[in-house]
Amino acid sequence: MTPKLIVMHYGIFWLLLALVAGAMMPTQAAINNKLAIIVQHPVLSAFISFAVGTVALFGYVLLSGIPLGQLALAKNAPAIAWTGGLLGAFFVAAVVTLVPRLGVALTFSLLVAGQMTLTLIIDHYGLLGVPVKTVNWPRVLGIFFVIAGVMLIRKF
Repeated sequence: MTPKLIVMHYGIFWLLLALVAGAMMPTQAAINNKLAIIVQHPVLSAFISFAVGTVALFGYVLLSGIPLGQLALAKNAPAIAWTGGLLGAFFVAAVVTLVPRLGVALTFSLLVAGQMTLTLIIDHYGLLGVPVKTVNWPRVLGIFFVIAGVMLIRKF
């Protein structure tokens, strides 16, 4: 799909939202790293980050009028659906641990390489209920370009 078709298909707002959200990840990592230095432990920093995020999301739910009664529906979710918070906690704690050792650029280059590799596997097999999108050479080539980028960032 050409860039113009991508914008027409998805809409500029959603593309910009994805870019801004992506930009927040290294910003969060740097901020959480600063907090880890102050509290002298990366996991405490991750814990504080999640606590602040939980309060912020609760405030949003209250202000937006999302019915809290729907929380009871969560009991019907499959066990795998409950692991998202664990994965998020691992991610944030790992990033806070990695940033002072690898730097923000290398950390996120490796994270993106890992993300892209797993996305191909999830798409190819339709894991976790996503639509199947088989692996093809252009997608694999994209992963190799990401890995090449990681190597360039690491070298320079």
